[in-house]
Amino acid sequence: MLNPADSAFVARLADSLPAGTLREAEPRYLEEPRGRWQGQAGAVALPRSTAEVAEIVRQCHAARVGVLPYGGGTGLVGGQIMSDGPAPIIVSLERMAGLRAIYPAENVAVVEAGMILATAQDEAAKLGRIFPLSLASEGTARIGGVLSTNAGGVNVLRYGNARDLCLGIEAVLPDGSIFNGLKRLRKDNTGYDLRHLLIGAEGTLGIITAAALRLYPAPASTATALLAVPDPAAALALLELAEGRAAGMISAFELINRAGPEFLAEHMPEVPLPLSPLPDWMVLVELALPAGFEAAEPVMAGILEAAMEAGLVADGVIAASQAQRAGLWRVRESIPLANRKVGAVSSHDISLPLSEVPAFIPRADAALAALGDFRINCFGHLGDGNLHYNVFPAAGRTKADYLPLREAVKALVHDTVHDMGGSVSAEHGLGRLKVGDLERYGDPAKLAAMRAIKAALDPHGIMNPGAVLR
Repeated sequence: MLNPADSAFVARLADSLPAGTLREAEPRYLEEPRGRWQGQAGAVALPRSTAEVAEIVRQCHAARVGVLPYGGGTGLVGGQIMSDGPAPIIVSLERMAGLRAIYPAENVAVVEAGMILATAQDEAAKLGRIFPLSLASEGTARIGGVLSTNAGGVNVLRYGNARDLCLGIEAVLPDGSIFNGLKRLRKDNTGYDLRHLLIGAEGTLGIITAAALRLYPAPASTATALLAVPDPAAALALLELAEGRAAGMISAFELINRAGPEFLAEHMPEVPLPLSPLPDWMVLVELALPAGFEAAEPVMAGILEAAMEAGLVADGVIAASQAQRAGLWRVRESIPLANRKVGAVSSHDISLPLSEVPAFIPRADAALAALGDFRINCFGHLGDGNLHYNVFPAAGRTKADYLPLREAVKALVHDTVHDMGGSVSAEHGLGRLKVGDLERYGDPAKLAAMRAIKAALDPHGIMNPGAVLR
């Protein structure tokens, strides 16, 4: 059983830390983007060093007080919010946001976990490099959070998830000991890889305090296009064609359904829509070429020409300037904002084997049509099989009208995904929202191993209690 972070414990903890490390929890630490939960905390800890993080966790371990790691607060599955149970100590690393070192010859930057993702990108850019992890929330999300959730984003097709962009980590384990794994090695086969165990663990096995990040040379030229395709099957064929012509150079390949731009026209008319009339399906493609290769624009033009000849593309626009490129990306990045204005009945962050995507969409659409009258906005990172398959009220109705159907909608979509060999959590993690989904769809052997690891590393269950595992 856990104990609350009551006033007596907070006072003892404050005595062992520098003045100003603990403070009362402001509302921003107790809220999450979708407003589904209201959090609680005995106090917020704002450490300035790994040693201070270790002291906080050590005392919480001894007193059996819960520890809630907090990044940028942008998570969408409740991993950063604890609404019930004994009040925890929230640990935010926002004061630990420094650049410890950068190694241009190695293409590595060592940063503290509180660094904002956009700042890491800026530090790389100063040396003509890129840190390619890119999210809509990159101006707020912090490195520790994106690693703890193994965040994806729009460039996974080319560069991989957060896990693939991290060479080493420093972390505080649940007993307060410090894991000094901040190596810059590409190869290290010395036993179990605790880095990969902690990345994606959502703060349930420790707190990441610093990371060695992989950088890449900045591309010399970039081309971006929004292309109208007949259906998702054609989009998948277009992906194959594009990769055949520019192998390894396709940075992003985003599938967009007509419903997304329609929501923008309805709720965010200030966002220009580049194609008129709106096609049922579109693909946003971006390719980036390094120095020494031909310019990206002719390569994209060749892909478009070949795709039109093959009947895969009916219309399209290639950005002719940086402003036009930004305009195309603004459409894609604004769709989630318009979704929130409409109000989803149920949102789903799913992934499927690429070849199953064209079959999944009509199958799920038909099943939902038999359940009720819905609008469906299906969009996402087709290049890595990650779809945001979101279900909305019919025109003129609100999500409140569908509350009795919400769980049935979620179960229908997730059952279909599972049946087709997919995952019900692609890039947002499990948090507290999907604990039941892991129990329902998770492999029994995997679940048993996860519980055994949790019990071994965190026997008191203090780290992010209730997230990932019940």
